Amino acid sequence: MKNTSLKSIFIPLSLLFLILIIGTIGFVAIEHYSFIDAFYMTIITMSTVGFGTLHPLSITGKFFTVFLIIFSFGIFAFVASEIAKYIISGKLQDYVKTHNKYKRIEKLSNHIIVCGFDRNGKQVVNELIKYKEKLVIIEKNEQIIKDLHKSSHRLFLEGDASEDEVLIKAGIKTAKALITTLPNDATNLFVVLSARQLNKKLTIISRASSETSFSKLKQAGANNVIMPDLIGGERMAKLIISPDIIRFLEQIQLVKGDNVKIHEISCDKLAHGLVNKSIEELNVRNVSGANIIGLKTETGEYVLNPEPTYKLSSQYKIFTLGTLSEIEKFKSILSNE
Repeated sequence: MKNTSLKSIFIPLSLLFLILIIGTIGFVAIEHYSFIDAFYMTIITMSTVGFGTLHPLSITGKFFTVFLIIFSFGIFAFVASEIAKYIISGKLQDYVKTHNKYKRIEKLSNHIIVCGFDRNGKQVVNELIKYKEKLVIIEKNEQIIKDLHKSSHRLFLEGDASEDEVLIKAGIKTAKALITTLPNDATNLFVVLSARQLNKKLTIISRASSETSFSKLKQAGANNVIMPDLIGGERMAKLIISPDIIRFLEQIQLVKGDNVKIHEISCDKLAHGLVNKSIEELNVRNVSGANIIGLKTETGEYVLNPEPTYKLSSQYKIFTLGTLSEIEKFKSILSNE
């Protein structure tokens, strides 16, 4: 990530500082002023305020003062024009926005990092936003970065996601998950390797284009590897074999807004009084409107359509069917908030 927004005024400000140093040293060397007097004399000469000299100047000192006035006046004009250009062009506003963005990213925790903002990346981000997840996008394509600059509500970093420095700036050590949707499998592999080394507990989802990359990405540390082309082929076949089931599932998962969806809820924050309580005792359907359609136990076993007598554990994950508002209500019941 290269911050070039201040470069346009860095050179003129450096020249101004340089002429200040030259003036101070010059008055010390030529007129034998003390450092404070030489600095003061340089300032009033550069600013052309018209104050008198501290002591009568020698001929050499007068020539040096003329030189200082001419050059400092030109540099002052140059600095003023560059600062005005910097402000009018919007670079100052961009710098402030970028600075604030980095501050916001530094404060993030338990967020999701999305590497790549192409077609697949956009779909991932849009879906995560629906669920109000905190996220940071990493992208290095200049055109995509320009588009992201127009979207102030999205946090993003410009850079190569396979570099440790970029991942650290994105908050990899405090993130809960990373999704890499980059089109190149080799790059995705480097991202997964780097991310796993930086955060051992991170959930990593990677995109893959070829079947040969699947096992390599798993070995590198990816929890799940998705092959969009394979999923697309399976979906097309199933639309022939069982079209209504596919459309029914799409209706649940893909419909926008506060419509019915399938959600996964962890019981790690289960209220103490609800441990070993049965599903029937929770009275989920009547209290929240949501339905429990499945469980994942601490051993990794999946229980579909569990019996009402099934007892809860803080190590379970619950799969529910309901609207976002119903799910939020169900979560508050589980945590007894």
